[in-house]
Amino acid sequence: MSTVLTAGRLSVRFRPRALVAAASCLLLAAAVSVLTLGSGDYPISPQQVLRTLVGGGTPAEDFVVNELRLPRVVTALLVGAALALAGALFQSLVRNPLGSPDVLGFTQGAATGALVVVVVGGSSLALAGGAVAGGLATGAAVCALSWRGGLHGGRLIMVGIGTAAVLSGVNGYLLTRAQLMDAARAVLWLTGSLDGRGWDDALPLLVAMAVLVPVVLLGCGRALQGLELGDDTATALGVRVGRLRLLLLAAAVLLAALAAAAAGPVSFVALTAPQLARRLTRSPGPNPAVSLCTGAALMVTADFAAQRLVAGHQLPVGVVTGLLGGGYLLWLLAAERRAGRI
Repeated sequence: MSTVLTAGRLSVRFRPRALVAAASCLLLAAAVSVLTLGSGDYPISPQQVLRTLVGGGTPAEDFVVNELRLPRVVTALLVGAALALAGALFQSLVRNPLGSPDVLGFTQGAATGALVVVVVGGSSLALAGGAVAGGLATGAAVCALSWRGGLHGGRLIMVGIGTAAVLSGVNGYLLTRAQLMDAARAVLWLTGSLDGRGWDDALPLLVAMAVLVPVVLLGCGRALQGLELGDDTATALGVRVGRLRLLLLAAAVLLAALAAAAAGPVSFVALTAPQLARRLTRSPGPNPAVSLCTGAALMVTADFAAQRLVAGHQLPVGVVTGLLGGGYLLWLLAAERRAGRI
């Protein structure tokens, strides 16, 4: 059920349940962020964390919260939101709950680009650039191989799975060619990690989100809902289906590549968050806004758990998302099998 608010010539349509779900996820993300900023070797109460964020803390608290911990938390929120939005777009375009950058090979492509930089030798900035280039190149290749008079979901998934398998082998080979210390650093990155992230890691993704989120949610939101009705119906409604698919695929691939550049190929967030959003809203259609909020909450919560699950040792965030997402994937496959869809 949707509600329409009208003010003069302006009307806004929204679903109350979706609004409540998005607000709840944002509140959860904010609460966990405050807990993360205040926990660690230098504990700070939530009240003092909030006071420090608005400039009222001591110099020591300002350094710990704003300089050491805040960049990591912001990166986690942005990476989770970007991956979830990319996953929502992929799943909507291919009309399959298994459609995500993990399954379609885009994160493996980003890893290949990063590993090439590791092998030839390069800085952290070059590694991030290699991840973006690898993800975009893989996206272009998968789309080109899938194109037969248009992009179709089943073909895109099959080509993506094959591409992911090939790139996984390439990545394993590249690891054997790297120096020992570089290989160890690459393995940590490949797992998905937010350790040591600074503002330089968050800024490119923040800029991309500031541009792409309004384009997707405001510029393409209504057309994306029309696309859910089928190509013929969407065309009858005036949607330019081919152009819309290419635009949304480009946005999804860029978001996934930049997220991988910021935190490595974090697994299962792009797969899980849109499905959780769909269950929270009880809506079968695309839920890009709620998915975005769900992904941010999921990622920052996973990072908080990664820092606290093992006393005296921080796990890579990709380990936690992999454990949670792997269990969810098994449940999803079982549910699809019971429904007779696989």
